[in-house]
Amino acid sequence: MTSLSDFIHRFQLQLPVQPGHSANNQRNAAVLLPIIGKPEPTLLLTQRARHLRSHAGQIAFPGGAADPEDHSLAATALREAEEEVNIPHHQVQVLGQLAPMESSSGYHVTPVVGLISPPFSFQANPTEVDNFFEIPLFDALSLPNYQYLDVKKHNRQHRIYFYWYRGQMIWGLTAAIIYRLAQQVQKLH
Repeated sequence: MTSLSDFIHRFQLQLPVQPGHSANNQRNAAVLLPIIGKPEPTLLLTQRARHLRSHAGQIAFPGGAADPEDHSLAATALREAEEEVNIPHHQVQVLGQLAPMESSSGYHVTPVVGLISPPFSFQANPTEVDNFFEIPLFDALSLPNYQYLDVKKHNRQHRIYFYWYRGQMIWGLTAAIIYRLAQQVQKLH
């Protein structure tokens, strides 16, 4: 891939990978994969606040649990992105979504891919986010940049992906989401 328009074309022409087995009692959540439409496009990530009960200090996408008032999981992702890093929902062009993925904390997480046109000023909500940063989109979508570790948990094999960017370790569900997106857009050659 060499351009943002090529990425969008590939993403929108490929059907998402279907989710694996999931339990009926899972709660729904959604995350926004905010792509910043710069000449060299970037992907916005957050570092979760260190005082949070779950996943404190980890690198993540803006997102969270679905509220009953959310009319869709895309609406959940947009609401959470506005709450966490001040991205107004009307400034996000939703390109689509990936198939839901199971989180280690029991959520059925739907990744929503959205495009944001610069200029834009992000602002972290300190109750949820310690920091945020951007990574080059095409570096993040390069499958050779990922490493993985296979672990057994509750008698099931799990693959945990890792991606390093400038001293930041992106791992777990966040890395798995980016890896799945990379697999999806690599399919058209």
